[in-house]
Amino acid sequence: MPVDIQRIEMDQLACWRIRHDDAELVVAEQGAQVLSYTRGPGLPIIWLSEEASFVRGQPVRGGVPVCWPWFGDLARNPQAIQDGFEGSQPPAHGLVRGIDWTLKNSYSDVDGGTLEFVCADPNALPDWPHAVEPTLTIRLDQRLHLSLASHNRGDTPVALSQALHSYFAISDIHQVTVEGLDGRPYIETLEGWEQRKQEGNLLFTGETDRIYLDLPPTLSLCDTGAGRRITLETRGSQSAVLWNPWIEKAKRLSQFADDAWQRMLCIETANVMSDMVCLEPGASHTLSVSIGVEPL
Repeated sequence: MPVDIQRIEMDQLACWRIRHDDAELVVAEQGAQVLSYTRGPGLPIIWLSEEASFVRGQPVRGGVPVCWPWFGDLARNPQAIQDGFEGSQPPAHGLVRGIDWTLKNSYSDVDGGTLEFVCADPNALPDWPHAVEPTLTIRLDQRLHLSLASHNRGDTPVALSQALHSYFAISDIHQVTVEGLDGRPYIETLEGWEQRKQEGNLLFTGETDRIYLDLPPTLSLCDTGAGRRITLETRGSQSAVLWNPWIEKAKRLSQFADDAWQRMLCIETANVMSDMVCLEPGASHTLSVSIGVEPL
């Protein structure tokens, strides 16, 4: 079946849609954000909020936002990353989610389709005066592949943190486990940022916001309710953030239904904390994840 790549509109946002076999992927130019990913008639693979709004300059709830050149609260990042920002009000999750990226290239072959986005306008990041250019390559074949490359074109070293903030669609948060975390250290951000060690697979019984470090290259999201396993194979990353807001926080989130916490889980492929990226002049780093799905 030929690959179909089309430009479409979603309210105020210009987007690109790839259709290949039974899969469909939608990506917004704003933030180079994957909005949705489905394969076949069942549950989506990437979750998009039922209350998502597609407004220019406003991040969309769900999909795969790109967090760059820092993740989360800048004040919680290593000092070298904090020192790189010269403004007074750093937004959460960096500077690129609400600005347009440029589609540099798109192409298809017999196996799938590829989109290459670049965020190359230095005027778009006025309080971050570094000549580091991020490029996001998105490929859809039998899997979904995301590669975020950062190239330091300046003459001074630059430190950054980043994440592919992936929201996964699940049948029920009570019926999923995450495999591959056993024995790994993590930071429990909900309890004083204590450092702990994971014992066994991760189950979910309440609000979760953890930074896992020293990770293997493969994690699995086992969803017994949906009868499937989602695998994440990563490169250039040894950290991940796992997040679910649970009941009370869900009520305070924008573009988020009160009960949506039951149907989503974030596993965010990252370079955070001790896994941050330090780019020497001329150097580059690529953070990648390949997302596959198989039946249980």
